Amino acid sequence: MNAENQSSFLRRLWIYQGERFPVFGHVPLVAAFSFSAISYSRICRGADGFVSLTHFFAAIFTTITLFLLVRIFDEHKDAEDDALYRKELPVPRGLVSLNELRNIGIVVFLLQVVVNLLIFPKMLIIHLIVLLYLALMGKEFFVAEWLKKHQFWYVVSHMFIIPLVDIYASGTDWLVGGFEAPIGLAFFFAVSYFNGIVLEVGRKIRTPEQEKTGVLTYSSLLGTQKATFLWIGILIITFGWSIAAAWFAGYGTTGSAILGGCFLICVIPAILFLKKETTKTAKLIEYASAVWTILMYLTLGGVPMLINLLGA
Repeated sequence: MNAENQSSFLRRLWIYQGERFPVFGHVPLVAAFSFSAISYSRICRGADGFVSLTHFFAAIFTTITLFLLVRIFDEHKDAEDDALYRKELPVPRGLVSLNELRNIGIVVFLLQVVVNLLIFPKMLIIHLIVLLYLALMGKEFFVAEWLKKHQFWYVVSHMFIIPLVDIYASGTDWLVGGFEAPIGLAFFFAVSYFNGIVLEVGRKIRTPEQEKTGVLTYSSLLGTQKATFLWIGILIITFGWSIAAAWFAGYGTTGSAILGGCFLICVIPAILFLKKETTKTAKLIEYASAVWTILMYLTLGGVPMLINLLGA
């Protein structure tokens, strides 16, 4: 550990991303998220083709780095608790410092501004709104102690960052093109909101042996059974919104069938965990949350757009 802490900045940054913001995991997830948001917007508008590759890659860069900023803000927000209860994490163990992460955040922010200013200045409006909300999240909306005691409202308030990023991604189509946002995007934003909760709950379900003092999980808060049923319930709600989004976009029958199959596959780990609580099945719920996210977004926007583009 001491050897790691004394290695070069780039080496330490590489280790950090592997533990706290895995590039090879986040990039495909966020790319699918952005591609599908743009695609769904164009499908709802009845627009031909796709946005330019320049606009698309600029949108992917901004959305990925926005989620990186979420991670950096969380590192600062949770610093005290991490130092007390999660000493194995990169910041408490001295791998990277909060100042280094702050400087990375500043550089990322400046790059976002430059990219948006050069490629689509209109997007700076939504970009600013997302950053303002992120700043409020970093300050826990100035009611940190109250939110700690009310986990429900903590999740409800923090998950709005995902549809806000969704608005940004879809804006690459409608806002840059000078159109009003399609009404159908409301379904897509609802899907994104509840899917954020699926991911949040899914990564915080653990066996009793995995629980740690001071580390909040839904299994420690509700018990493993209730936490698992909560995850299944939120997955069902997300599934319902995704079906509505598919029908609004005009591919309800096919979309419902595919989404139904994805749902049945992804709910299996939760059923297995309910039958036998093991570290492996708990981790499978987290993986299922990510798999559901990618498959669901691709079904709603990505795959129909690819079929249209290939057909053209």
